[in-house]
Amino acid sequence: MTTIPLWLANRAHLTAAFQPVRSPWNGETIAHVAQAGPGEIAQAIAAAHAARAAMAALPGWRRREVLDHLRARVVEHAEPLAAMIAQEGGKPIAAARTEVARAQATLRETAAEAGRLDGEMLDLDRDEGTRGWRGFTRRVPVGVASLITPFNFPLNLVVHKLAPALAAGCPVLLKPAPATPLTALKLGEWLAECHLPDGAFSILPCRNEDASPLVEDERIAVLSFTGGLVGWDLKARAGKKRVVLELGGNAACIVDADPGAPLDHVVSRIVSGAYGQAGQSCISVQRLIVHRDVLPALRVPLVDAVRALPQGDPRNTSTIVGPMISAAAADRLESSIASAITAGATALVLGARRDDHPSLLGPSLLEHVPLDHPLYREEAFGPVLLLEAAEDFDHALKRANDSRFGLQCGVFTARTEHAMRAWDALDVGGVVVGDVPTVRVDRMPYGGVKDSGLGREGPRWALDDFLDTRLMVWAGPPMAR
Repeated sequence: MTTIPLWLANRAHLTAAFQPVRSPWNGETIAHVAQAGPGEIAQAIAAAHAARAAMAALPGWRRREVLDHLRARVVEHAEPLAAMIAQEGGKPIAAARTEVARAQATLRETAAEAGRLDGEMLDLDRDEGTRGWRGFTRRVPVGVASLITPFNFPLNLVVHKLAPALAAGCPVLLKPAPATPLTALKLGEWLAECHLPDGAFSILPCRNEDASPLVEDERIAVLSFTGGLVGWDLKARAGKKRVVLELGGNAACIVDADPGAPLDHVVSRIVSGAYGQAGQSCISVQRLIVHRDVLPALRVPLVDAVRALPQGDPRNTSTIVGPMISAAAADRLESSIASAITAGATALVLGARRDDHPSLLGPSLLEHVPLDHPLYREEAFGPVLLLEAAEDFDHALKRANDSRFGLQCGVFTARTEHAMRAWDALDVGGVVVGDVPTVRVDRMPYGGVKDSGLGREGPRWALDDFLDTRLMVWAGPPMAR
């Protein structure tokens, strides 16, 4: 099997070490990927640091051209990319195709924002001592950007970091998730066609144990990380650099006494948001908080819908629940579900395992999970939904806020005042009214509060992470004073 090279300072590079990439569905090795060691990481950081001036000097039209080229390649290779995502990450093919389409939109939106990196003129002539003075601002790249991405969106979440960094004029060091590096390396192949300055980009599959310099090296100006709560440790080790973190959650969805939509639609959206791609999304519906007057009517169709979910081979277009990323991940969640049941939870649907596909865990629906149980308090990141009753809407808001996380929350309600109250009261980064928290439009500001992280993604907002404002004061001729 041919080893796929990594990208070191814009060039394809093979190393003595490689890592196998295995299908979560059947365990087959689908590729060997060159693995960066400490030497390659040191070279990449040095090359990126040396490329700062050349990257900053790239005119805006060239930066847009690079993003337009990447988008054209993603469009051209849409179906092979979707197949690659399904193969390396176990994501059902329909969801993988959606991810590819979203990556195209992210690149389009970022290219448009790259054309709007304008400064402004300030009138500083506000008193006798500054007569005739003017101020001018421009936005300049902060320097080297270190980007660390997760397995669950191996194309679109890479693009959400890579594209704004390049649009800002930053050299980039990208560490893709060890389990899903293939689509990131394909982006490297297409970036190499753009003839960027030497050192403009490196894509470095590597062991997590070797990645410390990508967090700690003082030549790196900004660290953007998406993943688990280890992000707080990375922030503590990052020194003076700017840090952006997206660290997941245990998202709640509220169903009011009058949901504002037919219950079959509400159930359909909840099931999609909770179990799509095996629940491995930071904004997957984990806690479903339903007004007590609606719960009896919702419970039966919800149970039926969960039981009917197609599960299995991610290559099948009908599959909704594919494998988790690994058998170990499925073991972890299965154990947590069993523990919650022992502690008093009721299993309305209990997901099963398959000996022939150990990464596959069927969808589970639990009620009466103890509020202090880890399955309720932490991020499940898998195909399980926890159902609970609320006495009224204010009680539902209180229950939704009872979490160390705060990424997004969904609210089904027909009452405008309830929607506005949710927007006021919910301690989250985003409130989705009329749908599940799993909704993400790629141009919106996306991110969380509390343990869900720092900063916002979305092209317009992410660009701010990679740019500084530089001021010039024009004092004018002496006679003007």
